[in-house]
Amino acid sequence: MRPSTDSLSTGSLSPASLVREFHLAFGLDARTVPTEVSPELAAHRGELLAEEAAEVAEVAAAGPLDRLAHELADLVYVAYGTALVHGIDLDAVIAEIHRANMTKIGPDGTVARRADGKVLKGDHYRAPDVSAVLRRQGWTPSSA
Repeated sequence: MRPSTDSLSTGSLSPASLVREFHLAFGLDARTVPTEVSPELAAHRGELLAEEAAEVAEVAAAGPLDRLAHELADLVYVAYGTALVHGIDLDAVIAEIHRANMTKIGPDGTVARRADGKVLKGDHYRAPDVSAVLRRQGWTPSSA
């Protein structure tokens, strides 16, 4: 059964749900448990991401803003698709990255920055544990 775009209430659906719907509708990979994929599929997804990132970089400085918004959304869409191909719940990984990023704020509220404004890791920074997030999703790391 083909999904109807009329019935989509995209405002209430997460990017992960929307991309899953796309993958299922078009017969693309959509795993539910974190999984290593073939080198060919991994390379293909990497190429798609690089293509989208290049499009963002191209329009980021020159605009127009509506095109930048479009290219950013395409990049996020492909990133979520890549996570889905690998069976990764990207929302959970982003939440863990956010938790870690918030530890960059010092106990006194200070924030260390690079000259260009990038927020730096301070003494209180606690790195994300993405492996733990993936293990909670059912991932079993292969032995090296």
